[in-house]
Amino acid sequence: MPEGHTIHALARRLERAFVSRPVAASSPQGRFAADAAQIDGLVLESAQARGKHLVVVIGDRTLHVHLGLIGVFPVLPLSRMPLTTPVPTVRLRLVGEEHVADLRGPMICALIDDERREGIEARLGPDPIEPAADADHAAARIRRSGKTIAELLMDRSVVAGVGNVYRCEVLWRHAVDPFTPGSALGAQAWAEIWADLVHLLPLGMVFSQILTMDDQLAEAEHLVSDGRADEISRQLTGERLGTHFERRFHVYKRTGEPCHRCANPVQEGQIAGRTLYWCPACQVRH
Repeated sequence: MPEGHTIHALARRLERAFVSRPVAASSPQGRFAADAAQIDGLVLESAQARGKHLVVVIGDRTLHVHLGLIGVFPVLPLSRMPLTTPVPTVRLRLVGEEHVADLRGPMICALIDDERREGIEARLGPDPIEPAADADHAAARIRRSGKTIAELLMDRSVVAGVGNVYRCEVLWRHAVDPFTPGSALGAQAWAEIWADLVHLLPLGMVFSQILTMDDQLAEAEHLVSDGRADEISRQLTGERLGTHFERRFHVYKRTGEPCHRCANPVQEGQIAGRTLYWCPACQVRH
């Protein structure tokens, strides 16, 4: 399932391609045809991510998309995606002057009213990518919970946009036992986890890759600081993950391999419906 940084990248991509211009909307698959007709020809006003939810304002209507496990919403130049291409699996197609965006396999694709949008956003915890996100709001919920921090990081009402990869990696980066109850997690430990998420997720958004290795983070920061990251980001369409960096992690999917910190074997287990990867030898700090 795409993590929150992916949806933020998608929102930026949609705005670059379509904002302030009318879009032609259709549903080649047919399942969204009536709603597509309501937004066809209207101006795309904005696209915003709220955790893993995408909210697109088109004219006076609001489109809500959740990609779920298999959904994709690439934005391609028309030169790469001729409109004559058969698209029987596309739930929604948006076409502008120079770009086309095809939504396939979403869990949710619906037009919603303001009340429904407010309800969705009210149920979400703070999003680390949002500059105004309130870490204290998440901290308060964590302190009141007997659930493990590994579960709480995956709870959208606690923190929006953090998925399994970031969960595993950020807990390893701060040597936190993933089975620590939220009520037992120290304030300093949470402050460091939150600060790291605020650091990591925006870089993931720019490069469409989850980056948690210090050498890759240093290079990514350098590319952002000198402006080269902008061109890399603009070349990404959302068809697949970015490829600028080698895909490697500290613990994620490294079961049985030596921990990068203590050399003991990484373990895996199921928690919150997903496979958790951690090092029981060195992730002991609360």
